[in-house]
Amino acid sequence: MSHFNSLRSKLTDIAILQDSLHQLGFIVQTNAMVRGSGYQTVRADIVAVLEGGYDLGWSRNEDGSLDLIADLWGVARKHDMSKLLSTINQKYAVYQTLAAVQRPGLQNATVKLVTQS
Repeated sequence: MSHFNSLRSKLTDIAILQDSLHQLGFIVQTNAMVRGSGYQTVRADIVAVLEGGYDLGWSRNEDGSLDLIADLWGVARKHDMSKLLSTINQKYAVYQTLAAVQRPGLQNATVKLVTQS
């Protein structure tokens, strides 16, 4: 019996997700296996390796969005899931904003980005 959960996310950019995870100090693997309970694994496009034998993974959907794949119970044994996902989503949002203002046509724009912890 699989313990993996798949949750829809609003994340769409794999490169920004990778940068965000690296910046947060995670070991990031591509096209790798997400570790779960009882040595179970499932493939994901991006994997954040966590302490404790359980990982977070993201796989691309046909519509371009990324689903979060994890053994949520296992991850929650060692990590505060709400805080962990919030931190990843915040870092992703910052990098997504910075990428958007670097697009053509916005070279002379002034952007003030304020984050809260």
